[in-house]
Order: sequence, then C-alpha cells, then structure tokens
Amino acid sequence: MKKFTFLLIFLLPIIGYTQQNLLQDSPLEYAWKNVGNAGFSSWEVGYTSLAFSPSGQPYVAFSDREYAWDETVMKFDGTNWVIVGIAGFSAGYTNFTSLTFSPSGQPYVAYQDGVNSGKATVMKFDGTNWVIVGIAGFSAGYTSYTSLTFSPSGQPYVAYQDGGNSGKATVMKFDGANWVYIGTAGFSIDNALYTCLAFSPSGQSYVAYEDWGDSLKATVMKFDGTNWVNVGNAGFSGGRALFTSLAFSPSGQPYVAYKDYVNSKKATVMRFNGTNWENVGIAGFSGDNANSISLVFSPLGEPYVAYSDGSNSNKATVMKFDGTNWVNVGTAGFSIDGAGDTSLAFSPSDGQPYVAYMDVGNDSKATVMKFDSVFAGINELQESRLLLYPNPAIDRITLETSLTQTHSTISIMNINGQQLITCPITESKTQIDISNLPSGVYFVRLTNDRTVEVGKFVKQ
Repeated sequence: MKKFTFLLIFLLPIIGYTQQNLLQDSPLEYAWKNVGNAGFSSWEVGYTSLAFSPSGQPYVAFSDREYAWDETVMKFDGTNWVIVGIAGFSAGYTNFTSLTFSPSGQPYVAYQDGVNSGKATVMKFDGTNWVIVGIAGFSAGYTSYTSLTFSPSGQPYVAYQDGGNSGKATVMKFDGANWVYIGTAGFSIDNALYTCLAFSPSGQSYVAYEDWGDSLKATVMKFDGTNWVNVGNAGFSGGRALFTSLAFSPSGQPYVAYKDYVNSKKATVMRFNGTNWENVGIAGFSGDNANSISLVFSPLGEPYVAYSDGSNSNKATVMKFDGTNWVNVGTAGFSIDGAGDTSLAFSPSDGQPYVAYMDVGNDSKATVMKFDSVFAGINELQESRLLLYPNPAIDRITLETSLTQTHSTISIMNINGQQLITCPITESKTQIDISNLPSGVYFVRLTNDRTVEVGKFVKQ
C-alpha cells in the first residue's frame, strides 16, 4: 500500500463553535449551493456514493452510462470535478456502488460486478491505477446492496445481500490476502435487503436491513465475536422499512433511518437505548414519501437525513434532529428537480453537509451540493483556541486549549465518524495515549457546556 504523505497543514483546519441561539436570520443560513458545476459527469449516472478524503476533498463514485455503466470516480479539486484515474475503470457494468476511504487515505469502492455474475468486487486507487483488492467477484453468488466500510483496525469490510446464500445477509473482510467471512455466511433468517454496515465505537460490526424473515420490517444484527445476534427485537419497526441506513451517535447508540410504510412511506429514525428501539422525534417526520434515505451524524453529534422528497417533486431535502424536533436544513426540496440516489456526508474541512445525487434537472448527471452557511445550525463559527501537537504523532498527542471548563470531554474519531477514544478534560494541557490506533487521520472534538471545538491530526 502506498504510504500517504501528510504536511503540517493538518494542524489546520481547527474549527470552534460557540453554542448560542441565533436571534437573527441570515441569507446564508438557507443557502444550498452547487459544488462546482451542476451535472458535472459526462452522462447519466446511477448509484451515486459520496465520501471525503482525509484532506477534505469530496469524491463521488457512480455507475457511468458514458462507459456502458462501468464504474467512475470523480473528485472536486477546488475548481472542477476531475476523474480519479480513468473513467469507467471497472471490467464491466456495476450496481450498488459504495465508496469509502482507508485510514491511510486511499479511496475504495465496492459494487455488484456485472462481468463476474453479479458477485461482489472491491477496487482501490493506488495513486496511479484502480486495482482489485483480493480477487474480483469474491462472493459466493450475486450480491445486492453492497455496503463498504473500514474497521477501527483498518480492514475493509463489505456487507451485502448474498445470492449464494438464499439472498440472506453476509459480511466479509479482507485480511490482507483473502476475503473471509465474518461469522456465518447468510446469517439472517431470510432475505436481507438494503443492507447497511457500520462499526460501533467499541469496534463491533453491525448490519441493518429490511428483513424478509420478519414481515419486511427493520432488523439490526451485530457480531459478538462468534455469532451474529439481534440488537433488540428483530423486526422492530412498526411496518415495512425500505432504504435502511445505519449510523452511530458519538455516545455509541445505533440509529436507523428508513422509509416507513406504517407512516405513509415517510422517513422515520429509531435508536436503540440499550433495551428497546425507540423513535427519535416523531415517526414519519418527512412531508411525504421519502426515498434513497441517507443517515449521518454531524461533527456536533446531531443526526441528519438526506432523501428524495415526495412532497417536493422528489427533489433533495435534508433534515436534522435538534434534540426535540426534525427540522429542515435550509430549504426543503433545494435541488432544481428530482434527486435520485441521494448520498450525504460531512466535510472534515468546514463541518458542512454535502449531498450527492443523480440530478434529473441536469439530464440525470451527477451533482453535489453543500449547505453553504457561516452558521452551523444554531452554532456560530468562532476562532478556535484548540492546539494539537505533535502532528503527525506516533504514540501520544497533546491537546492544549484555553477554553477548558469543568465537564469538558475529548473524543477522538476516525474518518468514518467512529468514536474510538473518549475521556474527561480537567486541565488546559492534556496528553492522550494513541499508541493503539492504526495509522491514519483522526478528528478530535472537545465539548463542554459552552463550546464545541474540532481539530485534526495524523497518527503515523
């Protein structure tokens, strides 16, 4: 694997927020704007997947009609969207694209591989070429709903609906030489659709899916080191659940967003409180039909969902939970026309939400928009007083701030938002042991009853 070179620029950006309600409105508060040109791909796209590099560049992977639906990845260089490697780099057509970054900063994509009987393939960009990770078509049979992420130890994991095991859920990881099963292949009771994989802050793998073994309701399972076991009750949603999207809160609670058939096909989010699954806010909080739902937590720990909004001509809408209610982020239905395959991510550079989608208003090409505001919800951007050194670090990082108060907490997260270290801060200068973290880029969040500050460092 090519070693990533990092500069001292990783001392920046460091972002500070003062938590205070804004009494005034700002035109920027509601501004969704295009990142580069709208419809920047050469032709129609499918299965758009958005992720940020450790340096803060947005990347989008998609199935590219210009190249007979082969896979293409593009990145925004600050001015234009440019091809990463070559366009249409896969051997044949792709479906169910999932894009993420390794801890060392390499982009990886997983997909259903059309030239390998619809089996799963993962490729990575080595700085020059897209190369296969392990072997192409490593799954036992066809795959659907591929979901790719990295474990805290730095290994790529893929969850999918497994045609080689009666359409049930399977998870595999690449151990450096081969793709191997995590637990039993086909561990769900029956067909598992919309499989979504995430790791808890403690490092356990979880999968959410639409469970055909339980009336098409939502089920979440986790791997306990030996077996896949249910998290709470199987089929915990009130009715059928489509577009299941799984994410962890900074405190380690699993959240699932889905299209809720018991609530007029609107969006619902539920979380596991340690005993039961409970609604976050009200069930069915969106205006109407919600499709292509994508759930992510902001740097401040708030759950956000992006979706194709049936109450606004299937345009893109983003909402967040403010602790009491689900509220629109900017204007509902902010895209110029219908938005398919919505994919939501937060920029590590400015902390703002970005959405990638198939843009009906631009000939179904790819578009990315960001919420361009100097206000992050109710939090006003302020000059930071957080210092991290040495950077890069080897086994210890020192955090220094002049804003330390009682009840301050420090959290260290990887680039996938997984919280790996948390501890109280009682002094202005604190040294933290990071020797057990794998090499890569990490984010630091300092919170107390008045401020939230975010920094970034590199572990060598």
